[in-house]
Parts: sequence; C-alpha cells; structure tokens
Amino acid sequence: MATITASASPAMQETGSNKASSSTSPDGTTTAAPAPAPVRYRPSLLVIFSACLVLMGAGGPLLLRVYFVHGGKRLFLSAMLQISGWPLLLPPICVSLFRSRSKGVANLILPPRLAGAAAVLGAFYAISCFVYGLGSEALPLSTSSLLLATQLAFTAVFAFIFAGLRFTPFSANAVVLLTIGPAVLGVGPGAGKVAGESSRAYWTGFCEAIAAAALAGLVLPLVEVAMARYGRRTGPAARVPPPYVTVMQMQAVMGAAGTVVCLLGMAIKGDFQAVPREAATFGLGKTNYYLVLIWDAVSWQLLNLGIMGLITCASSLLAGIMIAVLLPLSQVLSVIFLHEKFDGPKGIALVLSLWGFASYLYGEKVQKKREAQKMMEQQLALAKKTGDDLESAAL
Repeated sequence: MATITASASPAMQETGSNKASSSTSPDGTTTAAPAPAPVRYRPSLLVIFSACLVLMGAGGPLLLRVYFVHGGKRLFLSAMLQISGWPLLLPPICVSLFRSRSKGVANLILPPRLAGAAAVLGAFYAISCFVYGLGSEALPLSTSSLLLATQLAFTAVFAFIFAGLRFTPFSANAVVLLTIGPAVLGVGPGAGKVAGESSRAYWTGFCEAIAAAALAGLVLPLVEVAMARYGRRTGPAARVPPPYVTVMQMQAVMGAAGTVVCLLGMAIKGDFQAVPREAATFGLGKTNYYLVLIWDAVSWQLLNLGIMGLITCASSLLAGIMIAVLLPLSQVLSVIFLHEKFDGPKGIALVLSLWGFASYLYGEKVQKKREAQKMMEQQLALAKKTGDDLESAAL
C-alpha cells in the first residue's frame, strides 16, 4: 500500500542520537553509530492513481439511476453495464505486453489458477451487480448509495475471516457506524421513499441494496486472497511487485466472465429484443438512451479498475474505504442532477457514515505511527547491540 521513505524530525533525531551506540575503531578512535531515521509512509503512485480512477467512476451509479428514472427496466442489462467495459482494457494490455516482451511476456501473463479464480469471482460479481440493479431501480440514488456504504462493514468482516485482517478500536467503530448509519433510513414510515412508492417496494429495495453491499463486501477480500494465493511467481519475477498490467488483466478476466453471465440472463429474459423498444420509449430520447448506456459502462469500468488496483497494490479494505468515499459525492450528484430530496434521515445517515469513514482513517494513521515507532525502536536496539559488540571486540 505504501512505500517507505526515511526522514527524521529534529526531536526524533535528538532522541536517536542519545540512544545511538558508540563503536571503537582499531586506532582507538571512538565514533558514534548513526541513529536510524524514523520510518514514514507515503502512498505509492499506483495507489493514488487507483484512488483517482475510483473517484472518476462516480458517474456510474448516477447514470444507472438515470437509466431507471427515465424508463429503463432491463435488470440484466443494468448489471452488464457495471462490468462490460473491460474491452477498453485490451489495447493497453496488448501495448504493455508488447513493450515488455524483452523481459519475458510469460512473467506478466496471469497464472492459470489466478485467471480461473478471477473468472469465478467475475461471475459472482455479476450476481452482485444484478442485485444492486434491483435496489437501484426501487430506491433513489441518495438512498441506495447510503445503503451501499455498508459494504465497508461487510468487507471488514470478510477480510477478517478470509484475509486475516486485525481489528482496531477505530476500525471496529467505523464498522458499527457504517452499519447504524444506513439503518437510520428505515426509521419512520416513508423515510427515503420515492413519491408514490409502496412501503413493501421500498423495503424490498432496501433489503436488495443491503444484499448487494454484502456480496460486494465478500468479493473484495476474495480477490485479495486469490491474488495472494494464486498470484505467486517464481524466479526474478517473484521479487518484483505486480505491475499494473496484472491489475488490468485481472479486471478484464473478471469483466469477461461477468459479462457472459449477464448475456445469458439477457437472452433468457428476452432483453435483446426489448432493448430497441425500450430505447424508442426512453424519456430522454433514443440517442440519449444509447449514450447513457455507453458512458455508464465507461464510468463503471473506471471505478472497477480503480478498485482492482487498490486491492492489488494495497488491500481489499482500502478498496472498500474508497467506495465509501463515493458516498458524499453520490449524494451531491443525485441532488444536483436528479433533484432528489435530501431529508432528515438521509442527513443523519450521511453524518454517521462520514463519521465512520473518518474514524477508520484516523485509526489507520495512529496504527501506522505505532508501527513506524516500533520499527524505529527495533532499529535503534539493533544499532546499539552492534555498537556494543564492536566495542567489546576492540577491548
């Protein structure tokens, strides 16, 4: 997730110089062993790039809601929009492999077992997208986005079970807040409902959105586990961090497998024959219908690629955190472009969700400081022991 750089503040340098051990050279001169500098973590460029892709994909949920608001009804089509942008990755993948042919293209292609795991996870993710489409059809974007924020809680739990994530008081607090926040939407009759919508339809969409969040929260840690278990390489490639071409290949395989599942569902439901009729009656016009579909697929692809990059270059939990970051952005976009009502329950849920997100970020900062301090103390102890050994040998 981060690269390590060395730097020292004046206070730490003073502390380190006091703890630094001395060593005696053969001519009797005593010199002080340099104190190790404290460790400071900085996000890598790939992590920053992936996070930016996630933010750029914020238009995906918005356009999907536009599709449903103006007459779209095809659920398998809505699911395919969320994963069918993977052909956009084929040109950069081919270019990357061609440019790296001198280094051994075989070392850059996904291992067979990892590709198989990606295909299975892609099919499972397609189911998650289908369930999300069900919730997005029944609920306003501002409501469904708040419910989808619970995926962070599910991601944390499943990462604890499958990826060995260790909870801290701050991460546990974030999980609780991100679970309670969306639950506030269910307080009182009519909370977060579309005008004229029945309570049964609202609660059905509510449960569907929560189920989509749970499925998405399960897929993210499983992708991390698959990368760790089946992505191991041998030889010189084992010492090199996974390049971004690996991220793109992983996303392409998952997208292709998920697209096949959605195409089968569309064929069973007769969506191929219904799409032209739906385009003709679309509220924004036939041309805008296809433009919405195209740009929605592009936006979702940016978001998915960013999530995959965060999982590969950092962790599944960080990917879940970045999805939660989209929450306030989705709220603003839905109010501006879809003129959705932002009522009291949504405001309370938003505050609790942002509180949980801030709690997690603060906990990560504290945890990294503790790890850096512990590493510095270990380096100081090692330097002191080395200096004492040299001094004993000189005597």
